[in-house]
Amino acid sequence: MPGITLSSSVGRGGVNAREDVAAIQQGLNTRVGDLGLGALRSDGVMDEPTMTAIGRYQSFVMGTASGGRIDPGSAMVSRLSDNSPSTLMRERLAAQAVQRNLSGAAWFRANQARFPNSDKISDLAPGFSVQVDSFVAMLKRASASVRVSSTRRNRNRAWLMHYAWEVAHGQIKPDAVPENKEVDIHWDHGDARASRKAAQAMVNLFHIRFKPSLTSNHIDGTAIDMTISWDQAITVTDAAGKSVWIDQPRSGNSNGDLHRVGATYGVRKLATDPPHWSSDGH
Repeated sequence: MPGITLSSSVGRGGVNAREDVAAIQQGLNTRVGDLGLGALRSDGVMDEPTMTAIGRYQSFVMGTASGGRIDPGSAMVSRLSDNSPSTLMRERLAAQAVQRNLSGAAWFRANQARFPNSDKISDLAPGFSVQVDSFVAMLKRASASVRVSSTRRNRNRAWLMHYAWEVAHGQIKPDAVPENKEVDIHWDHGDARASRKAAQAMVNLFHIRFKPSLTSNHIDGTAIDMTISWDQAITVTDAAGKSVWIDQPRSGNSNGDLHRVGATYGVRKLATDPPHWSSDGH
């Protein structure tokens, strides 16, 4: 195919002169299979599939923002004008690499297990781990039941949850998500709606109900979620060795006497979050 010359802009928000659109459609039709798309119409009528293909080529191959628009003399015009076998192969490999890492349900199922959270006290920050261990050991000696559900949160998992939420809710453009060299994921599907839909699928699979933070005591290893209960009144011991009788309510979520004992060990209750204890009460 001869080189492409545009008289005006093509794509989302472009002038979309028929001859220009047809030229871009023909250039993209050489590549749409590698972009995971079907053949485009080549009659010069701008439609949503053509804009999606423009966006995908920008995101998957060029590594730029997928605005869905091409201006005359732009790098994309030059790239689409080059149909040499070596260029097409490079573009195919680039597009395939991106598609392997596209965000969404398939990415979640294939990769999320690489970023596990922990429910082990030993994975907490060293100083806090010792304090929690002492507190929990004392509770068990007093015949209380202690069930730990979460300790240290994987920082990359927290990063994924945070940006999945932001992309899904339109709080950040998918191409603006900061790079994380430890996580191979591509948020920009070349189309804003497709990007948000994929991110929302991850939000659903992570079971996220509120926007996750990038910083928290759980990520730092200074928080633990645990459920504490007892069947009858028990006597516990604070960190100074003083005995404290506790009874109702028989739940670590709401028993103020137990909260005060925990604080002597450096394990402080966050009253607004039923299972949450931390080094600073937050």
